[in-house]
Amino acid sequence: MSNSTYILDNKLLASNDSRFINNLVDSSLTCAFLLVLQYYFFPFLIGFFDSFDLTGFGIWYYNLNEWYWLSISWGLTLGYYVLTEGFLGRSLGKFITGTIVINKNGNKPGFRTILIRTLIRFIPLDILSFLGNSGRGWHDSFSNTYVVNKKALEESIKLYYEFDLIGVKEIE
Repeated sequence: MSNSTYILDNKLLASNDSRFINNLVDSSLTCAFLLVLQYYFFPFLIGFFDSFDLTGFGIWYYNLNEWYWLSISWGLTLGYYVLTEGFLGRSLGKFITGTIVINKNGNKPGFRTILIRTLIRFIPLDILSFLGNSGRGWHDSFSNTYVVNKKALEESIKLYYEFDLIGVKEIE
């Protein structure tokens, strides 16, 4: 077997429709989680701490302004993408659409790359970077990552390495 390396074929890139669904699902999930924190979990903690005459948490909570909530939201978003894409290569949206984040060789990117990818999502116009026909947004381009159909990728890699074995004598 030769030492060739698989290089991604751009035909495998996820459609803009899949990317839109990914964003919709993932944004909705992080927003829902923030609302659960804000309206259920934190008030529960306030009641719990107040029952022990520990009122500091409640005072802190009721004094949070929109900048604190924005920071909490960004932290949740950062944690969500870094954990899901870092460990699984996929967020919930990507599981639903059958897509996965990879590098140009078809492998799962490292945590540093996923962190860069996620931080670039915070650029306000990143969502508009999909308006072209490349199938890649800024957070893909700047981090050198790709979102592709997982099944098509697996088949492409399998075919690539099977083709690479043509003419190689099997060891008995």
